[in-house]
Amino acid sequence: MPVMTARSRTEKHRASTPLELFFDLCFVVAVAQAGARLVHAVAEGHALTGIGSYAAVFFAIWWAWVNFSWFASAYDTDDPLYRVVTLVQITGVLVLAAGVPRAFDAGDWTVVVIGYVVMRLALTSQWLRAAHCTQDGERRVALRYAVGISVVQLGWIAMLLVPAESRGARTAAFVVLVLAELSVPALAERDRSTSWHPHHIGERYGLFTIIVLGETIAAATVAVQEAVYEQDALGELLPIAAGGLLIVFSAWWIYFAVPIHDYLRGSREAFIWGYGHFLIFGSAAAIGAGIEVAVEEAVGKAHVPDTVAAAAVTLPSALFLLTVWALHARHFKRDFAEQLSLPVAALAILACTFAGGWAVFAAGLVAAATVAVGELLSRRPAVAG
Repeated sequence: MPVMTARSRTEKHRASTPLELFFDLCFVVAVAQAGARLVHAVAEGHALTGIGSYAAVFFAIWWAWVNFSWFASAYDTDDPLYRVVTLVQITGVLVLAAGVPRAFDAGDWTVVVIGYVVMRLALTSQWLRAAHCTQDGERRVALRYAVGISVVQLGWIAMLLVPAESRGARTAAFVVLVLAELSVPALAERDRSTSWHPHHIGERYGLFTIIVLGETIAAATVAVQEAVYEQDALGELLPIAAGGLLIVFSAWWIYFAVPIHDYLRGSREAFIWGYGHFLIFGSAAAIGAGIEVAVEEAVGKAHVPDTVAAAAVTLPSALFLLTVWALHARHFKRDFAEQLSLPVAALAILACTFAGGWAVFAAGLVAAATVAVGELLSRRPAVAG
């Protein structure tokens, strides 16, 4: 068995591998399932319940992806054993995706938890392999990860024993287990950091953002296509389609406006930045679900007011802008005017909620204007002193 040792943080030309890209694409299957059920819940007038279930499912998807990506940044050996274990993790997310409809519709999380535990235990075996091949502090970090992940998985399995009717108890258990999951990296790396690569991590998160935004475009396209075919409602749908495209294009532009690897200098910055991407990924995927809801409302298939359908787009769009600003854009702004652009844009997009059938198009125009303003402000000469 080849030795699994840490890769250098200063390694040149550290890029995502074909296996990592395949891993991302398979995870988007689960994201698509969660988005589809969110559309159904909101369109049927169960927005709060749907959002709660969506957040829970998305956490499982996101957290498994995050843990794999950071481990791979430090220990990717790309040998046969590593590849096989990664494929097992992919199998786990496909099992999770298969359980998403039942989790949303019937509150039965058994299949979702099984898929999640498969992913997490597969990663545990990777950490045990790293511990076997390393020594001293590096070995202790790997063992802490392996033990921490394993213990929390026992908690997820135990949660299934709580009766589905006891929603309060299940919700409390879920929150505790989420906090436990989030604490494992901080505890494992409390006195020594793994050798994750800043450029590689920045690229990995950027690629997943692109894939999620691409899934948003695909979902919205299918919704518009079906509505046009079934309802011949092109006039009502063109503003939604145009606005949705402007929002997604602008989201891509804004996210990649700064070279984030220059900011990821240590574990403290990296943890905050990495954890915060739960909101970036989740809101990006939810934009697509919101566009689907807006389409269904426009053709009379969704049983919700037009403001609710508009909010399904404007709320995640505003959240995306605010989170991107808070996590890394603000660290590269030169003055107050540049700092204000994204927060003001987020508020303006929220105000578009009340623009009736033109809400999505208006939000798209605001997003596009935000990009234009940002470009103009960034091209000004720097003020001396």
